[in-house]
Amino acid sequence: MKINHLPKEKVIIQHNLITSGRYDFSACQLDILFLLLASLEKNDPEDKKYDLHISDIETITGRKWNHNQLKESTKQMGGNTFVVGLASSEKQLWLFKSVEYQHGKGYFTVSISEEARPYLFELKDNFTRINLNSILSFSSKYAKRIYAIACQWKTAGKVTMDISEFKEILGIKDKEAVELEQFTRISDLKKKVLDIAKTQINESSEINIDYELIKRSRSFEQINLFVNHGKEKRLIDFNESIDFQKSVAIIMNYGVSEPSAIAIARTHYQDFLKLIEQMKKQIKNGVVFDDHAAYIVSVFQKKGVLKLKKH
Repeated sequence: MKINHLPKEKVIIQHNLITSGRYDFSACQLDILFLLLASLEKNDPEDKKYDLHISDIETITGRKWNHNQLKESTKQMGGNTFVVGLASSEKQLWLFKSVEYQHGKGYFTVSISEEARPYLFELKDNFTRINLNSILSFSSKYAKRIYAIACQWKTAGKVTMDISEFKEILGIKDKEAVELEQFTRISDLKKKVLDIAKTQINESSEINIDYELIKRSRSFEQINLFVNHGKEKRLIDFNESIDFQKSVAIIMNYGVSEPSAIAIARTHYQDFLKLIEQMKKQIKNGVVFDDHAAYIVSVFQKKGVLKLKKH
């Protein structure tokens, strides 16, 4: 049984120039972007196209995606740009070269533009680690962006930014002043952006954030964003294949510990699937398993896959 989709907890490595770049994407469009990022592998050929499965988003977020909404979202993304600040210039990037929807197959195929590709794949030293399961669970597009910024600064624990710059990164202020600035009243910024993002990030991710608005004279000019990453949440190894990571996640869903799940998935995943089918048949016939995880572990201990605990 081959697993084709993403695990529930996949770590995205996202270039910090992209993280701190400016783009105004909807929550649905950000979901598409982050699903694409989670599908990238370092050794991918330059012409590789990526199949993004709608069921992966639905599994992770619990939200049902409307097919027409997806089409409209990717269509709009084609007209949006990333604005990336470089040392001596500012670059505008268009992410997709093409998007092809497969009729009746539940996925669409994305081709990345040549200009955007280096920023998505340049993952050596300058990167941000983002948990896909967390970021897709946020309904607020601002929570998604603030989470990405927080992940960039979680080692330092704090970042101070001008509110004007912060708004530009979130896409609620146009640097060129072509479009009207949103949330000009600080009360609206707190209520409709910051407080919602804080609640969603703290409830649904592996980090906690808080913020402080700094007043200069009569107006607020800066924001302190505090990041505490002491919350425990499992992050799957980015260097492992998607198939293996999802196999581990599926085994752990039965209550098996992570080390045991890794050992089983490494060499005996097909045996695990057969065991689950056997257990389901036994349950239908009236057999009661007091502890599913303990039974699974005991079977693989007898097979020599897992070590017996010493008493």
